[in-house]
Parts: sequence; C-alpha cells; structure tokens
Amino acid sequence: MPFARRMLVEERRWLSPEEFTDVLSLCQLLPGPNIVNVAVCVGARYHGARGAVAAFAGLMTAPFFIVLALGALYTEYGHVPAVSALFRGISAAAAGLVVAMGLKMATSRRLRSAMASFALITFIGIALMRLPLVVFLLGAAPLSVAAALWRAK
Repeated sequence: MPFARRMLVEERRWLSPEEFTDVLSLCQLLPGPNIVNVAVCVGARYHGARGAVAAFAGLMTAPFFIVLALGALYTEYGHVPAVSALFRGISAAAAGLVVAMGLKMATSRRLRSAMASFALITFIGIALMRLPLVVFLLGAAPLSVAAALWRAK
C-alpha cells in the first residue's frame, strides 16, 4: 500500500491525497486485500472493466512469483540464521513503510477536521478499550453518517 500511494499520489498524480484516502476508505469495506481493491477501483475509474482487469493482473503477477520464490527459499533455508535475519529485516521494513504511509495520510485536511474525532473515538473504543467491533460500529456508523450529512448542509 505505501508503494501504491506513492505511485498514485506523488509520482503519477492520478489521485489527490484526499481522493486516495477516500478510495482506501471505501476499499477497506470491501472483501479482499485493500491493495487489490484499490488497484481495481483506480483501474475501473480510468479504463472501465478492462482497466480493472489490467490493474488486477499487473498487481498480482509479479508478487505471486516473488512470494513463491521467497516461500521456497524459506522452506529450504529458513533454519539458517542469515536467512531468518533477512526475513525479520523484511518484516521490519514493511512495518516502517506502513507507518510512513499512515503519517503521510495523517496530513490530509480531512484528518485535521472535526470528523477525524470519529476515527479517534473508534480507535479508542476498539483498540484500547477492546469493545466488540460489530457492536461498536453499529453504534458509531449511524452517528458518523449523520454528522457528515449535517456538516455537508
């Protein structure tokens, strides 16, 4: 996802930071991996069904073979300390990229608005207070939709 954001927003400028946040928010509600959903949405936006298929194929082909190769490497040589350390380093780098993307997205105007309080309340309720996700969202979702509609007036 960090690479997708950098490519779509910063390099190609196909989406603004706010549009990327909107697309990602929508795609998080859909079943499946977020990055695949984002690729399909952006592909469909620019070139319809053919763009969605091309985006999916382009996104999945190379990683499929890379993961197969890494899986074979780990299966064969995972017990070797250097290989184990390599995989731990890859995990740390991936975590750092996700944090960096989150920080970039946090600079969005929408996240500095009053509506961001819903995201903060949701984080506190689910992550910190460990409230049941479905129950919490059933209560918070109507309130946030109502607030967004009220604010749009």
